[in-house]
Amino acid sequence: MKIFAINGGPRKKHNTAQLLQAALDGAAAAPCGEPVETEMIHLYDLAYNGCVSCFACKKIGGKSYGHCAVKDDLAPVLEKLSQADGVIFGSPIYFGNITGKLRSFFERLMFAYFVYDANYSSLAPKRMPTGFIYTMNVTAAEMQQYGYRQNLQGMEMFAGRLFGEPQVLHAFNTYQFDDYSKYKCERFSESEKAVYRAAQFPKDMEAARLMGESMVTAAK
Repeated sequence: MKIFAINGGPRKKHNTAQLLQAALDGAAAAPCGEPVETEMIHLYDLAYNGCVSCFACKKIGGKSYGHCAVKDDLAPVLEKLSQADGVIFGSPIYFGNITGKLRSFFERLMFAYFVYDANYSSLAPKRMPTGFIYTMNVTAAEMQQYGYRQNLQGMEMFAGRLFGEPQVLHAFNTYQFDDYSKYKCERFSESEKAVYRAAQFPKDMEAARLMGESMVTAAK
């Protein structure tokens, strides 16, 4: 069994990556009748664009029907994911939504699997558990106030139609900097954030771990 984590953020050791790694650790430690392999893929390491509207994935009888035809750094990743048993997608929130890098990834991953028939049927290789982990500077109340939740649900809906209803974890009021004194950011109180993080981030890490563990159970 193979569980992947897709890091849609630019940092490899900060909030999003830490939570994704906790999810992978939970998957690796889950009781299972077979070995569970895990892998983190950092999208910012890859050179690629979003969908280029070539429509090769929709061409009847074409050699790329049902999968993306573009050959770049993302192509081998998409091939790996076609054999996945579970995938967790993670992103920091920029301007109320996922990063552009992750959005471009989703265009390439998902568009080829949707058929232009009356029901938008799926060509995805299999149903499988999925999860979304979001990290954001705002509070839970501000997420609702600014409409973040509505923005994020669209991509979750598409993932659900192709693969299965995703689990979702929101990590709020996250630390952005290691030392707030070095940055212009009077909008935020470092001391208040420190207190919140000390109490909440371990809970978020545990929730991520449980997400990974439950994905293995669901995939069996």
